Amino acid sequence: MQAPESFFQATSSKTSPQQSSEHVVFCDFDGPIVDVSERYYRAYRKGLLAIADICWQQHSVALTMKPLPKSLFWQQKQSRVADIELALCSGIPAKWFELYMQQIEALVNHDSLLRWDNVQPSAEAALSYLKQANMRLVLVTLRHSRQVNVFLRAKGLAHLVDAVYGASTVEAAHRNRVELKRELLMTAVVEQQAQGYCTSQSWMVGDTEADVLAAKEIGLCSVALSCGVRSEAYLRSLKPTKLCSELFTAAQAVVEKTALQAA
Repeated sequence: MQAPESFFQATSSKTSPQQSSEHVVFCDFDGPIVDVSERYYRAYRKGLLAIADICWQQHSVALTMKPLPKSLFWQQKQSRVADIELALCSGIPAKWFELYMQQIEALVNHDSLLRWDNVQPSAEAALSYLKQANMRLVLVTLRHSRQVNVFLRAKGLAHLVDAVYGASTVEAAHRNRVELKRELLMTAVVEQQAQGYCTSQSWMVGDTEADVLAAKEIGLCSVALSCGVRSEAYLRSLKPTKLCSELFTAAQAVVEKTALQAA
C-alpha cells in the first residue's frame, strides 16, 4: 500500500545507488533519538494555564489547577494513562476536556516549545556506531520532516542520518496513530528497496506501539526502547522482537543480528 504523497515527505542526504549491499535500519525520531519529556511537560503546563484563562475570560469560571510534578506526569504518560484522567486530576472538569486537548495539540509541536527537546544520552554514539558498521539509517517519524532536519543540523547529527521520512503536518506526532506509521514505514521500505538498498533483514527501532505494530504488520523485526514515551512493562506486552533501554544497546543488537543473518 502506497502512502498518499500529500501526507508524507521524504528527504535524503545521499545519491541513490543502482545496487548496494548496505543494510537499512529504520528508526523513529522522538524517543529513540530525542528526549521529548521536557517539551511534553511544558505543553501540559501551558495547556492548563490556557484553559484556565479561557474559562475565566470567556465564561467567568475560575478553575483551580493542580499540575502534576514532571516525574509523575511522565510516569503517567509512559504508562498510557488517558489524557482525560491527567486532565481531571489536574483540575480540569470533564466538560472542558476537549477544549483543553485542542490547546495541547496546538502547543506540543509548536516551534516555541521544540527548543526544549534534547538528544538522548546514548543517541549520538548509537548513530555513529551504525555508520561505522556500514548500516544505512533511515528515520521514519510522525514528526514533520522540516522539524527533524532542523534538529539534526542544530545538534550536528545530520551526517549520521541517510534519509528522513516524516509527516507533512505537525499534528501527526502527538496523535501517534498506528495506521499512519504503518503507511509511512511501508513507503520507506519500498523506496529504499527501489534505490537498491537491502531491506530483507531490516529492523524498526522505536518507543511506541505504533513502531512495534507497524513493523509486525510489514514483516520487519522490531526493537522497542523504554527510554521514550512508553514504559518497559507496556512495551513488553506488545511482544517486540527485542526490548532495550536505550538506542546504543539497540544498535549493537541490530548490527550483531544482521551480521549473523548475512553470514
